[in-house]
Amino acid sequence: MKIHIDIDCFFVSAARILHPELMGKPVAIGGRSDTKIFSKDAKKQTVNFENSGSFVPTFYKAYEEKDDKVNCETREGSPGCDLNAFKDESGRIRGILTTSSYEARAYGVKTAMNIKEALGLCPDLIIKAPNMSYYQKLSHELHQFLQTKIPLVEQASIDEFYADLSGWVENKDIKEFIQNLKNEIKSKLKLPVSIGAAKTKYIAKMATSSAKPFGCKIVQPNELFSFIKNIPVGEFAGIGKSMKAKLKSIQIHTLGDLVKRKGTIQSWGPYAKELFARVSGVSDAPIETKHKRKSIGISRTFDPLFNRSELKRRIHILARHLSFAILKLKVIPTVFHLGLTYEMNQKSHKNISLCEVFTDKKFDSLCLNLFNEADIHKRLHVIRISINCSSFTRHSKKELSLIGFNDETKMQKLTQSSQSIREKHGIDMLKWGSEL
Repeated sequence: MKIHIDIDCFFVSAARILHPELMGKPVAIGGRSDTKIFSKDAKKQTVNFENSGSFVPTFYKAYEEKDDKVNCETREGSPGCDLNAFKDESGRIRGILTTSSYEARAYGVKTAMNIKEALGLCPDLIIKAPNMSYYQKLSHELHQFLQTKIPLVEQASIDEFYADLSGWVENKDIKEFIQNLKNEIKSKLKLPVSIGAAKTKYIAKMATSSAKPFGCKIVQPNELFSFIKNIPVGEFAGIGKSMKAKLKSIQIHTLGDLVKRKGTIQSWGPYAKELFARVSGVSDAPIETKHKRKSIGISRTFDPLFNRSELKRRIHILARHLSFAILKLKVIPTVFHLGLTYEMNQKSHKNISLCEVFTDKKFDSLCLNLFNEADIHKRLHVIRISINCSSFTRHSKKELSLIGFNDETKMQKLTQSSQSIREKHGIDMLKWGSEL
């Protein structure tokens, strides 16, 4: 059997380890995009690849966390609330929630909710600032702990893991094993987790959802239909908005409805056929103990900004940070994507494929060109920039272009020298003149 382990309200649980007085109280972790990256003051910063799951984002951190402490304030009735971390220059509360405790959810507080709206629903809500370095540390410790208990462990995200118990734990002993595992994690790492077990990873993940909070759930093959029959289709991983709408249009609202309409679903093509197999507990995926990155990106959301010169400066900064991460991974991306989000929910993006030697300078110019082409709503303010690189040459059959190869090799040596300086002194030690 496969098991899925999910840390309950991870960021809140992490905050409660540092601040036990938060136990039993409505707590939420706020999230504002790290716009300090655009500050003209140099910061000693590096990139953290300690955790390597499918959905573990690239995380840039300061060498010295003490230099990056948030300024906290205490509101009456809400000790330890880090509200100042979410105020802009004019004192307005900005940002959204990345997670909330079950006590907060009882008031209607939800993930991705505006902080101001959440405080309206729950005036005593304690808002804590995020601490990504600490979350990464706890996630890494849990991964290491699981590897001492189970041979095959996969990190799927910063707070999710899969493991294969086949040939390791007999079916009759699985219930006792996962109960003991859950309690031991709580005892040794102080992290509350929920664990689901099933024949496949996909069903195990669904089992975990039904076990929350701090519970265990086993779905035997003969119990599959009774388990999934009333689960809304939107709760199954892989069923997005468009597929959900398509299913709804033919009166399929639950996973039970979906399983009963095999012929219809499979007639929709290979993707739908695979989806049906996953929901039916037939299709599975292997446990991947080491994930090979297929893409890497960076993005920032900020207050509406119209000044195109400042936006271009921010493109240079994001490109420099992403270039550092790419060089640290020692990969050569061949597909590049830049996306812009404007006010009034307008969006634009631009892609390009390029199979050449990767250099810092070329990447910077490429990102600026992509921005110029993607910026089609020049009368609107921009609120988000994202840059993504994928299709690494080590994972594809593409061959590097030999045009200008000698010149590129010389530029690559300069890039490597710049990378060495940034590795030692921080990403901001060397900047492009256009950033200043």
